[in-house]
Amino acid sequence: MTAAIVAAAVAPVILLPAAFIWYLNFGGVYAALKARRMARAALDAR
Repeated sequence: MTAAIVAAAVAPVILLPAAFIWYLNFGGVYAALKARRMARAALDAR
């Protein structure tokens, strides 16, 4: 019982920073793909 309470208290401390790092990584990948798509569209427009 005590272990479950400790786990419930510690889990957000570990998971929230991990989720934030993943969010930043996926945001960077999305931005790179978007920039690549824009560059390709500019080349095709020539």
